[in-house]
Amino acid sequence: MTTGQIARLPWPVFSSYEWQQDGACAQADPSLFFHPDGERGPARRMREVGALAVCGVCSVLDTCRTHALSVREPYGVWGGTTESERETIHVRASRADRKMGDTRTGSSQIL
Repeated sequence: MTTGQIARLPWPVFSSYEWQQDGACAQADPSLFFHPDGERGPARRMREVGALAVCGVCSVLDTCRTHALSVREPYGVWGGTTESERETIHVRASRADRKMGDTRTGSSQIL
């Protein structure tokens, strides 16, 4: 995509993201919510626990989680969920969708 093509894209509607201004994280250090390159193990878990504590007192927790899941936010702690937790939610939903599809296929074959 060229710069000219990008310039023609619509700007995000601020009101769609205005809820973020009310998030408890808006006053916190962003590095608490997003891991540095190569962070693993206990260091990552400790950082995530800190971020999840902020989410725990957030007034827009549900809106944030819904947003993160709907856009498949790949990075950071959003709506009280970590990257791996959101991926697990998506995998389970995908399996459930496939199972429902298999069930419908099976049901139609019975008829």
